[in-house]
Amino acid sequence: MRNIKFIEMKIIKYFIIIISLTIVSCKNKTSEKEGKSKMEVEENNNKEKTENIFVVKTIIFSKDSLPITADIYEVDGKKPTILLCHQAGFSRGEYKDTALELMNLGFSSIAIDQRSGNEANGVLNETAQKAKEKGLPTNYLDAKQDIEAAINYMYEMNGNKQIILVGSSYSASLALLIGKDSEKVKSIVAFSPGEYFKGISIREEIKNLTKPTFVTSSKKEAEKLTEMMSLTNPVFTEQFIPKAEGIHGSRALWETTAGNQEYWDVFKIFLQKKGIN
Repeated sequence: MRNIKFIEMKIIKYFIIIISLTIVSCKNKTSEKEGKSKMEVEENNNKEKTENIFVVKTIIFSKDSLPITADIYEVDGKKPTILLCHQAGFSRGEYKDTALELMNLGFSSIAIDQRSGNEANGVLNETAQKAKEKGLPTNYLDAKQDIEAAINYMYEMNGNKQIILVGSSYSASLALLIGKDSEKVKSIVAFSPGEYFKGISIREEIKNLTKPTFVTSSKKEAEKLTEMMSLTNPVFTEQFIPKAEGIHGSRALWETTAGNQEYWDVFKIFLQKKGIN
């Protein structure tokens, strides 16, 4: 009897082990299946996120036929309505990350190389390079025609819809000069504009500005900027002075700039209220 009981207990023990292994195996298969499904969902989500973004390099011809290199950033099939112009010594690369963030906000844009510049974020200014090869002047004011040509290109591209003109440093001053009179420009954003042009007073030139205009700078530049904007109507212009030290130009929006979020917060509000979306 003892032997029979021992054998029975042994059989029951093995049976329990087999059942346990079967349950574990089923759980593993279920986990694998769930893991695979989760991966498929993540892949599909990522696919959806990237399918609505379109970035391409193109060429626009300036008024003197100089080829202007530009990057087009399109989101959700929307044609670009924001023109991004870089600061001195830079290129369209100044807006590599900014343009992506604007796409997250639902804005398509074009970033251009003006003939006055060099390189930014590893992106060479090809327009400046071509201008030098052709022996063309590359001073700040020489780049005015490049911005004007890009405005015309974007305006035609988006079905004659007014645009938002964004400038940085010297191009911010050009944006104010061009934007105030252009029927193709709805609003202006100027990062660190100043009196950069010999024989031209930006303060006097923009005193009759009647378009929604957002200006900002580093904290140390703010006083001079306030003076430059002093003749404009505050109904149309808005100046943001950062709490942090900030930085010159649109680099204020770069992730590496301390206090960049406060710039982004007010910039977003301006785009939502005065921009095009």
